Amino acid sequence: MTSGLEVVWTQTPTQWSNYFFENLYKYEWVQTRSPAGAIQFEAKDGPEIIPDPFNPEKKRKPTMLVTDLTLRFDPEFDKISRRFLNDPQAFNEAFARAWFKLIHRDMGPKSRYMGPEVPKEDLIWQDPLPAAVHTPTAEDIATLKTAIADAGLSVSELVSVAWASASTFRGGDKRGGANGARLALEPQKSWPVNAIASRVLPTLQGIQQASGKASLADIIVLAGVVGIEQAAAAAGVQVSVPFAPGRVDARQDQTDVEAMDLLQPLADGFRNYRRVGGGISTETLLIDKAQQLTLTAPEMTVLVGGLRVLGANFDGSRHGVFTDRVGVLSNDFFANLLDMGTVWKAADEHAELFIGRDRKSGEEKYTATRVDLVFGSNSVLRALAEVYACSDARQKFVNDFVAAWTKVMNLDRFDL
Repeated sequence: MTSGLEVVWTQTPTQWSNYFFENLYKYEWVQTRSPAGAIQFEAKDGPEIIPDPFNPEKKRKPTMLVTDLTLRFDPEFDKISRRFLNDPQAFNEAFARAWFKLIHRDMGPKSRYMGPEVPKEDLIWQDPLPAAVHTPTAEDIATLKTAIADAGLSVSELVSVAWASASTFRGGDKRGGANGARLALEPQKSWPVNAIASRVLPTLQGIQQASGKASLADIIVLAGVVGIEQAAAAAGVQVSVPFAPGRVDARQDQTDVEAMDLLQPLADGFRNYRRVGGGISTETLLIDKAQQLTLTAPEMTVLVGGLRVLGANFDGSRHGVFTDRVGVLSNDFFANLLDMGTVWKAADEHAELFIGRDRKSGEEKYTATRVDLVFGSNSVLRALAEVYACSDARQKFVNDFVAAWTKVMNLDRFDL
């Protein structure tokens, strides 16, 4: 199937020119039909100056689509089109920039470009970053970790702020991530899902200013390192979470607020967050978020289970927090999720929130969302949950969580 539309806009269809705008404004247009019967427009009383695509000896009248005519008859588009009509050089420049953006938009930051033709100019849609000014040593990092640990922030706060910063990454176009610390800038700091930022960032900014040894972006990620190491130690597992310094802090004038706002998540199942209801199922949105973070099913599973017991829900709720040891990196989420002594029923007709009650006493034990319970209902995810629920899986669970966590923290580190 094709549209049935058949138009040739200019006298030189295989050569660059300004004929499109010249013809658009030169003629009046009347509705006609293509040879296939589709509605299009033809120049009223226009000369036959357009080459026929099939017979070089024939000419036809100029033709346009209704979308083309919009560029003239819509008041706002008309302003732009008239400028291009009267200033072909402005049109050439605008087209060149738009084309460059189109074919480079999914390549991520400028640092990923290769070859001798990389433009020197930094463009705002590339989410530019300043040059690095900090090179923290191992000693500096150890000192910063101590300062963070002594700052009075909970494990939940430390982990949540790091996840909020890094989880904006999108594998589809390589945008987002922790580098740049844009969590501290508009619009990210005002997103409802990032409410944690207003509570935690001032403390981390104070540490950064007092130290002067690392960027805020590095300190945010390092806060997550400290939180996870504390949580693992509380679970009886000693682990060293990998940390690669070298991030920088973007400025507000390097951030296109409107474009950056498109990274605001519709849902983030890792934090039990959903902006609006209806339409796509909540568990499907979790899968979409995981694929944007380039996570495998096991990585997604271990991260959800770990973030729940660490109390990383965006609003501090208890949904899916299947443990009485919040802040301890345990496998309690999986063990209690699969406990046959718990009966789950939807809280209302929307079936987004569920209540788990003791099978014998009927006493309420937990609340959960669809994201939480999918790890018990989906056959693939349940199999993964059963692995982590085992009584001897404590070390594996922590190791796998740390590996998946580190992957997310470094998704935008194209320099590593």
